[in-house]
Amino acid sequence: MTARPRLALPRPHRDDLRIAVCGLLGGLLVWALGLRNNTPLVDLPPWLVLVALTAMSTAELLRRAAPRTALVTATAALALDVCTGGLIITILMFTDVVYAAVLYGSPATARRIPVISILLTVAATIVPVAVLRDPRALLLGIGVGVITTAPAWTGVIIREHRNAARAARLEAEQTALLAEMDRTQAVVAERARMARELHDMVANHLSAIAIHSTAAQSIDDPAATREALGVIRENSVQGLAEMRRLIGLLRDAKDPGETAEAQATPTLDGLDALLRQARTNGASSGLTFTLQDDRQDEREDTRADGGAARLPAPVELAAYRIVQESLTNALKHAAPGEVAVRIAYAPGGPLTVSVTSPFGDRPGPRAPGSGAGLVGMRERIALLDGEFEAGPEGLGDRKTWRVRATLPVREEEEER
Repeated sequence: MTARPRLALPRPHRDDLRIAVCGLLGGLLVWALGLRNNTPLVDLPPWLVLVALTAMSTAELLRRAAPRTALVTATAALALDVCTGGLIITILMFTDVVYAAVLYGSPATARRIPVISILLTVAATIVPVAVLRDPRALLLGIGVGVITTAPAWTGVIIREHRNAARAARLEAEQTALLAEMDRTQAVVAERARMARELHDMVANHLSAIAIHSTAAQSIDDPAATREALGVIRENSVQGLAEMRRLIGLLRDAKDPGETAEAQATPTLDGLDALLRQARTNGASSGLTFTLQDDRQDEREDTRADGGAARLPAPVELAAYRIVQESLTNALKHAAPGEVAVRIAYAPGGPLTVSVTSPFGDRPGPRAPGSGAGLVGMRERIALLDGEFEAGPEGLGDRKTWRVRATLPVREEEEER
């Protein structure tokens, strides 16, 4: 046989226990002094007033743990108390039970008790006056209102204030949580941006250093060794300069959102210098580099120097970094041959960047890499809502590796 589960009685709150004990002791003191509210309405044993007092004290024990049960018990105790002459302490405890039932009860209970208390007050006012035809009967309605309506609506007001405070705390916690999430996302995004910038700025120089240092170790030719050391020194100096500039910009930035791009942004005008450096670095690998710039500018604010179209800074930066990373990858992976860079733009259309290099069928790269180059390029294009593709094309000896990016140029961004 399975044992039946025992009925668990609600455990009273310690404050409710204090209220019940104080009410019981106060009622006993008032009863001992012989202080009654009125004469008994019914001929009942006088000790029943103590039963009403004890029942009301029991209701006080349950005022928070079981508000509806406490209210039903208190109502019965009040009726018995009124019939037996009544103690002021019992009535005071009843008002507290009504208040607690509204404050701690369910939402439905909190809505119904004030309405019921108003109906009882109205009935206790109208019926005695209509029956007794005596204005003094209004005092009965006032008394009922004091012990029912007043504590009920006091509980409503306190409950609304508590709900408002709880909602305000919840909103504050949600706001703090969202702020922390935004801060975390901003930190992650800034770290990713710094990683892309650091990779794009330094990887080209370090790749050239690795390639030429390998050549200097493998070639027993003093002239070639000196040339390789010269290239190594040049790339080392340039890489250190890029690092110092990036670190200096990060230290001087007062706004956490301020980036190095806002102070020293590479543009497509620097592609010629980038190609010259690539020719120097790739000479020992049999690579040649060409640049085809097909940008047009038909707007009224055509550049006075007769140069190509000046595009928004984020677009030019992304295009520059894509060309830079593609040249770095060609130095590490491409077979001897021509690396062709093409930039195309027409007003009203997107900017397209294409870099084609001979596909290198090598067991490994000329210089080690992190594998983050293509990832960084895809991230840059995604931030500008552009399109990016990279992969091999063609067959046999004509197989090439092609990087192509399409960057949208919005008209509002073009206006200066």
